[in-house]
Amino acid sequence: DISEVSGKPILNVAVQEKSSSVHYRKSPESEREYVKGIKREGVDQMADQESMRRFMEDVFREIDIYDGNDVTLLQNRFVSPLSRIATDFYKYYLSDTIVVEGDSCIVLSFVPHTPQTFGFLGKLYVPKNDSTMFIKKIDLYLPHSINVNFVDAMSVSQTYEKAPDGSRLKTKDDMIVEFRVMPGTPSFYTRRNTVYNNFSFDRPPVGVDDVFSHAEHEVVDASAFKRDDDFWEKNRLVPLEVGEGSVKSLVERLRSVPLYYWTEKTLKLLVSGYAPTGKNSKFDYGPVNTSISYNTAEGVRLRTGGMTTANLSKRWFGRGYVAYGLRDHKWKYKAELEYSFIDKEYHSREFPVKSLRFTQSYELDQLGQKYLFTNQDNLFLSFKRMEDTRVTYRRLTALDYTLELRNGFSLVAGFAYERQEATKWIPFIDGAGKHYGHYNEAAFNIKLRYAPGEKFYQGRTNRYPINLDAPVIELTHTYAPRGFMGSMFPINRTELRLQKRIWLSAFGYIDAVAKGGHVWEAAPYLNLLLPNANLSYTIQPESFTLMNPLEFINDTYGLIDITYWANGALFTRLPLLKKSKLREVVSFKSLWGHLSKKNDPTYNPELFRFPEDITVTRMSGRPYMEISAGLDNIFSVLRVDYVWRLSYRNTPGAPNSGLRIAMHFTF
Repeated sequence: DISEVSGKPILNVAVQEKSSSVHYRKSPESEREYVKGIKREGVDQMADQESMRRFMEDVFREIDIYDGNDVTLLQNRFVSPLSRIATDFYKYYLSDTIVVEGDSCIVLSFVPHTPQTFGFLGKLYVPKNDSTMFIKKIDLYLPHSINVNFVDAMSVSQTYEKAPDGSRLKTKDDMIVEFRVMPGTPSFYTRRNTVYNNFSFDRPPVGVDDVFSHAEHEVVDASAFKRDDDFWEKNRLVPLEVGEGSVKSLVERLRSVPLYYWTEKTLKLLVSGYAPTGKNSKFDYGPVNTSISYNTAEGVRLRTGGMTTANLSKRWFGRGYVAYGLRDHKWKYKAELEYSFIDKEYHSREFPVKSLRFTQSYELDQLGQKYLFTNQDNLFLSFKRMEDTRVTYRRLTALDYTLELRNGFSLVAGFAYERQEATKWIPFIDGAGKHYGHYNEAAFNIKLRYAPGEKFYQGRTNRYPINLDAPVIELTHTYAPRGFMGSMFPINRTELRLQKRIWLSAFGYIDAVAKGGHVWEAAPYLNLLLPNANLSYTIQPESFTLMNPLEFINDTYGLIDITYWANGALFTRLPLLKKSKLREVVSFKSLWGHLSKKNDPTYNPELFRFPEDITVTRMSGRPYMEISAGLDNIFSVLRVDYVWRLSYRNTPGAPNSGLRIAMHFTF
C-alpha cells in the first residue's frame, strides 16, 4: 500500500477491526458501546491482545473538538480550536471557499502561536449560509516542530451531517499517523478509520435497555472474537485495502523465515517476561529478569520458576519459584495454587479475577522497601546506594479470595499466618532484654479498591497503567487478635490511598497521590507504618529517594507525592532549547507521622526494641520532605532528576541529595 501522508510504500503487518452499535439514553443519561465483533490479524500477537487493544484505543482516541477545552490524543492533551482559550493559543485566517458534499463552505485555517506547544494546524469547513455555524468538516495536523515523541506526521479528518432536529452527527473519523521508535529505523504507519451510519432516534426495540444495566461503558459480546468472514462482509462499512486483507498470509510467510521467527520469539519473551516451553505451552518459565540478582544478605541470588497456563487447565493454575543465596546459604521458595471461578484464556491474572488463591512461601523480607511494578529481586534493583541490611526472613501461609468487577470495583479478603525470623541485623529483643528467634502472627485482611474507567496493560504478574486519568481509591485493613493461633501481638491497622492525574491543558499535568494510615493497638515496629524507602538509583513511584529504611517508624501518618510534568511548557519557548524537545519535571514528596507512647519501645517494654545500629528518628511535628527537579524526554526515553532533602538533613547515614534516573516512554 501507499501512505496517504508521505506517499511512501508501506507493508501491512497488523489489522484490527471492531464492529459496534452505540446506545445513548438521555434520561437518566448513559451511553454504552455494544461490541458485536472483533477481528485481529498480524504480528502484534506477541503481546497481550486485550491489553494492546486498550492501549491502541487509548493512544489513538476519537477526537471531539466540542468536548471541553482539550482534545485527548497520544495520551496528551491538545488545545481544541473551539476551546475558551483558543483565541489566545491559535491564530485564525479566512483562507478559502470550497464545496464539501454539495455545500459551499468557508475555510477557517488556524495555527498555534508557538508551534512546539501541544496544538494543531488545521482547517474548519463551515457552510456559508448556516446561521448556526455548523461545522461540516475538520482537518487537523501536527506541526513538524511540535514537542511530541516518535511521531513523524499525523492527520485527522472528520466529517459531519446535520440531523433533521439540528443535531450534529459524526459520519467519519479518519486518523493516520506515521511514527518511528528510533532515528534511522523504518517508520510505522497506523490508520484508525471509524465510520458511523444507521443513526436512529426512534424508540429502541424491547430489550435494548438491558445494555445500560452493564457497569462498563464497553460491552463485548461473548461471540465477538469468533465471527466468520460472512459477518464481516455484511457489517464492514469500509472495504479493506488490498494489503490489509492479506495480512494473515503475509505473517504466515514471515514466520517461515528463521530470522523473523526467532526475533518474534525474543521480543515476546522481553514483553511478557516468560518463556513458553513448547507449542501450546502448559508451563512458562520466568520471570527471566529475576534469574540472577544481588543483595547484601544473600549475596548473589539465583532463582528459577514459572507458571502453568490455561493449556493445562482453564481454572486451576499454579506458579512458584525456588531461590538460593550464595552468601546466606538459604533456600527460599514460593508456591501458589489458584482456582479461578471463570475460565481464563492463558494465565490466572487476566482481568477480571474471581479466584481463591493459596500461597506458601519462605523469603527474605526487606523492611520498609516495597516496589509497586516490579519484583524485589529484579536484576536492575541490585545496584543500591547503601548496604541493604534491614531484612528478616518470613515464612508465610495465606489464603485469599479476589473479586474484580467490570465497573472498577475490586475486593481482596484473606487470612495469613506468618513467622518472622530474626537476623543478625534485625534481632528481636524486648524491653527486659529477652531475645526471641522468631514471632508468629495470624491476621485477617481486606482490601477495597475502586477505579472507575481504569485502563491498564495486563502482564503475567503485574498490571501497568495505560494512563492515570481514572481516580483510584483504596482502603485496606488488617486485624490480628492477640493469642489467636499463637499471635504474639495484636494488629489493628487501617490505610487509605487516593490517586488522580490532573490535566492542565497545554501546560502538562500533575500526578498526585495521597495516603494515610493509623495503627489502633500496640504492636511491634515491624507491624507499624513503615514509609517506603528507595535504595536504588532508579526513580520508583510512591517511595522516598533519600530516606533510609526504618529511618521513620510511625503509628499514624499522612503522605503526599506530587509530580508535575510540564511537557516543555518553558523549554519550548527558549530559543536555545526548543529544538531539543526536553521537558521539565518537578516532584515533591512529604511524610508527616507520629509515634505514640503505646507503640514506642522506650515507653512500652513489651515491644521489641529498635535495632541499636539503626538511627530511628521520632518525628517532632515537622514533616519529612524532599523535592526534585529534572529533565525528561532525553533522547525521547530518559528521565534524570536531582533530588534534595529539605528536612531532617542531619540524620547519620542518610544522603542530603542525589542523582536518579528512569526510563520514561511517552508521546
